[in-house]
Amino acid sequence: MSREEFEELVGEALDRIPSELTRLMDNVAVFVEDEPPAGDPDLLGLYEGTPLTERGEWYAGALPDRITVYRGPTLRMCESREDVVAETEITVVHEIAHHFGIDDERLHDLGYG
Repeated sequence: MSREEFEELVGEALDRIPSELTRLMDNVAVFVEDEPPAGDPDLLGLYEGTPLTERGEWYAGALPDRITVYRGPTLRMCESREDVVAETEITVVHEIAHHFGIDDERLHDLGYG
């Protein structure tokens, strides 16, 4: 799958997030990279920033939080296009949940681990 097609899947996954939630997202940017940082070759996505639940008055003027979805590991773990679509959506939801302050344990309980 080309990078452009994968980027479209990430965009479509973002479009499926309910508007009630996307309106609450604040100062966050979403990126697609081919590979994760060295040392974690199976990482599908990464949230870097300060969750909404931890922001205070000091947060004003901060650089945007960053959500990165990694194409290479996703394609390697999936056997079909349908698997890639499903895994991309799970990854996008998982990383956005971190933006809202939801931890990995709770995400696993909800089926987004």
